[in-house]
Amino acid sequence: MADKYDIILSGVGGQGVLSVAAVISIAAMKDGYTLRQSEVHGMAQRGGAVLAHMRVSKTTIASDLIPRGSADVVLSMEPMESLRYVDFLKPEGRLISAAAPYENIPDYPDLDKIHEKINSLKSSRIIDAKALAKEAGTMKAVNMVMVGALSAELEIRKESIIEAVKENFASKGEKIIEANLKAFELGRIYNSRKADGDKK
Repeated sequence: MADKYDIILSGVGGQGVLSVAAVISIAAMKDGYTLRQSEVHGMAQRGGAVLAHMRVSKTTIASDLIPRGSADVVLSMEPMESLRYVDFLKPEGRLISAAAPYENIPDYPDLDKIHEKINSLKSSRIIDAKALAKEAGTMKAVNMVMVGALSAELEIRKESIIEAVKENFASKGEKIIEANLKAFELGRIYNSRKADGDKK
């Protein structure tokens, strides 16, 4: 099992970045990891840019901030936001981005060009998270689709993440828990298939 993961989480307010961080944090601690996480930077209200540093390790973590050029994964809920943080990745790091834009500005760049830029990177994944969330039964589960996609890159036990999803949504009722678990599973499968070489 890997001893350390440095993960950058990004998106915009209202996309559930905090829930992604909560689920991964709970699961990592269940597996015996130490966790350091920065406060969410940026404007967390709906529509504002959001950035969080998450450091997961079996040993002592010196800082809660990830140096540029050393992140294992950049996980973004929004494609344009994903490109802001490419310079945080180590050479062999992975960029994982949701496909759909959050068009909170009037002159949002051409989406095809953004996707082209993401796909041009050595190690990247674009996840059709909206379609998978819809398949799971709720469009609000886009963030759990992305947790599933991220989980395929980590050695945190799947069972620990499932338990963390249940805990995070415990107050929402069984139907919401099941939808989010399905979204998690769909995202995990989707990214695993992408690993076989299909970037489309």
